[in-house]
Amino acid sequence: MKKGIHPQNYRPVLFHDITADAMFVVYSTVHTTERRVGPDGKEYDYKPLEISSASHPFFTGEQTIVDTAGRVGRFLKKLEAARKARESKPKSAHNARQANQSEKKE
Repeated sequence: MKKGIHPQNYRPVLFHDITADAMFVVYSTVHTTERRVGPDGKEYDYKPLEISSASHPFFTGEQTIVDTAGRVGRFLKKLEAARKARESKPKSAHNARQANQSEKKE
């Protein structure tokens, strides 16, 4: 191995998934400011997480839509506006010509 290119602060860190209230210890170089006691009774550097494999829908099998800051609502509103605009738009001359030709053939 080359010397001087690997991180020096590689150590066990206690990660806490706040959503699922799950704790696990993994070796990491993440910057932490707290220390807490882990499930095994030892003290570790502590890093809280919002989501991990313990709470992510892909791993838990629970599919839910998380509407962060109304993103889903805004998307649905744009979709409906585009649909209304497309329906109210007059047919182009090309489409009208095709409709007239099909009526004459019948």
